[in-house]
Amino acid sequence: MSAIRLLVLGAVRQHGRAHGYQVRNDLEYWGAHEWSNAKPGSIYHALKQMAKQGLLHAHEIAPSTAGGPPRTEYEITEAGTGEYFRLLRESLTAHDQKPDVLSAALGFMVDLPREEVLDLLRERVRAIETWRRSVTEYYTPEEGPGGLGHIGEIMNFWVHSADAGARWTRGLIERIGGGDYTFAGEGEPFVGVLAEGQENPYATGERHPGDDGR
Repeated sequence: MSAIRLLVLGAVRQHGRAHGYQVRNDLEYWGAHEWSNAKPGSIYHALKQMAKQGLLHAHEIAPSTAGGPPRTEYEITEAGTGEYFRLLRESLTAHDQKPDVLSAALGFMVDLPREEVLDLLRERVRAIETWRRSVTEYYTPEEGPGGLGHIGEIMNFWVHSADAGARWTRGLIERIGGGDYTFAGEGEPFVGVLAEGQENPYATGERHPGDDGR
């Protein structure tokens, strides 16, 4: 599973309609270029690919009167909205993916109802616990890794990672269940995107050929 599709669809959806550089700017604002594969080339490629797949609608925009280059603005389609929510739900429950998948899902989880997010996170905990039991069928954490030589450290790492993941998820469930954050249907959502022309304090400043015309 790749986080880039969820990130790009989510950014476009939050704007309603956005050109590629806006999407890139938002993802850099969120730090996604540090914790995922959301680099400029990947972002512009994802936009074009998902437009071809019917998940985004590409609007061709004429050059500005000031002489700027033409840009393509993207708008999420009905199919794209369905794919967005499918990816979001799957990413909240998938425990066996890279951390960027969960990170992307956390950034958009408030687009779902609170109770649904709680159910998805509980499902995540159950999946982690099931996976942990499968490891401990042939590895006993209480006896330590030494019995399997240094290879036992691999299983030791797996078990500790599973325990930490489950513990963190239970903490998130407690915070959400206690009323933290504003979820779908509860009021004005948190605004996490930059307005047109708003300065991004976390921009990398690196130029990419797609910045002007995508």
